[in-house]
Amino acid sequence: MDIEALRRDTPGTANRIHLNNAGAGLLSRQTLKAVTSHLELEAAIGGYEAADQERDRVDATYGHIARLVGGQADEIALFDNSTHAWNAAFYSMTFKPGDRILTGRAEYGSSVLAYLQIAQRTGAEVVVVPNDESGQLDTTALANLIDDRTKLVGIAHVPTSGGLVNPAAEIGRITRAAGVPFLLDATQSVGQFPVDVAELGCDMLTATGRKFLRGPRGTGFLWVRPEALSYLEPHVTEIAAATWDGKRSFTWHHGARRFDTWEVSYANALGLSSAVQQALNLGMDAIGRRALDLGAYLRDRLDAVSGVTTHDLGRRRCAIVTCKVDGMAPADVAAALAGNGINVSTTDPVQTQFDTEDRDVHPLVRLSPHYYNTETEIDRAVEVLAILTAAL
Repeated sequence: MDIEALRRDTPGTANRIHLNNAGAGLLSRQTLKAVTSHLELEAAIGGYEAADQERDRVDATYGHIARLVGGQADEIALFDNSTHAWNAAFYSMTFKPGDRILTGRAEYGSSVLAYLQIAQRTGAEVVVVPNDESGQLDTTALANLIDDRTKLVGIAHVPTSGGLVNPAAEIGRITRAAGVPFLLDATQSVGQFPVDVAELGCDMLTATGRKFLRGPRGTGFLWVRPEALSYLEPHVTEIAAATWDGKRSFTWHHGARRFDTWEVSYANALGLSSAVQQALNLGMDAIGRRALDLGAYLRDRLDAVSGVTTHDLGRRRCAIVTCKVDGMAPADVAAALAGNGINVSTTDPVQTQFDTEDRDVHPLVRLSPHYYNTETEIDRAVEVLAILTAAL
């Protein structure tokens, strides 16, 4: 992997040290061109006409995403973000009083709210599976909690709040053996390291384009295992999702396309396609090794700084690194880093409710390098943090 060439192809690296890829990755020149050239085409010949002209390239997006996650093109639906993709899958399921939804402490805030809403609406029960001693989801506890009332296991592969990588493949083995649907939120994992739906054993997977995939904001997707369509009834329908029979009925479109919407941003879809192709060309194995190595390097460097404490859980950890600086609010730390040209973000208790109940450590400073970052950039970020702690 030619890091310097990748950085030259990433305009943002000339201006900032970008350690906020868990928020939004920096666009490459190819992806930027894919978006802007289509907008220019729409301006030149019209939106419908531009879509017709680029139809084959837009349609190819489904196949590129399918290759990325190990699925088939007709198992992919496009969305404007991962949360909407996740909602489309979750709200397609039917729950009744006494049904159980099993989830983990790492679950994302919007998913938690959806669980609570369905519990209030239907009488279903939300059960939070405990963590094991390492802080990852306890798979033994999960297996023991699954019974004939369990209608869904919904898990975040990687939380928004830290470097934990949950044991998704083991969860998939458990849910397949029990015949329970498994919805995997892969928002922070797709694009960061290899994700293969066959290996993971999930039935539905959702992801965003803007984070480690380095696609434009306003993009996301849903993958659905074909067998799962037997119990999924999309919550809404429209002409992109179904065909009218000419009378008083309709037929769902084939595969995951029943979750599609007619109106999409074609410029964003082409930008997502470009970003996915770049990831495929670089190779997710190489991307994953580089990203995880940088995360480990950053975590080790931070652990060596007096007054800085890292807070990442799990046996396996990724390129998301969270920490606190003694005596300084995380928002002030993030602002100080920004003042030195370093992009980071902070965790929010309302975005990680079950983890907040368990640990009460949020907010935290969140740093998330990716493969185009350098060790020199990480050293600079750690140096600034060391200066901050020394001044307190």
